[in-house]
Amino acid sequence: MKIRFCEHNKGKSKACKRLMKEFPKLDVKIKDCIKKCGPCHKTPFAVVDGKKVCAVDGDELYRKIVAEMKQH
Repeated sequence: MKIRFCEHNKGKSKACKRLMKEFPKLDVKIKDCIKKCGPCHKTPFAVVDGKKVCAVDGDELYRKIVAEMKQH
């Protein structure tokens, strides 16, 4: 499973750090740009296996990403 965060997204830090700590074998990367500028400026988000996952804050983003992981 590939999880990508945009370097410019304000909500990424908490979710990204927690995922890397709790799931060290997961393919998590922070990219310079992931070409999703609309949601990037509005809300914390990540791209999980090509699917955009948005949340209100970093904690919710983490929970939504973990839920996506459980579906796969």
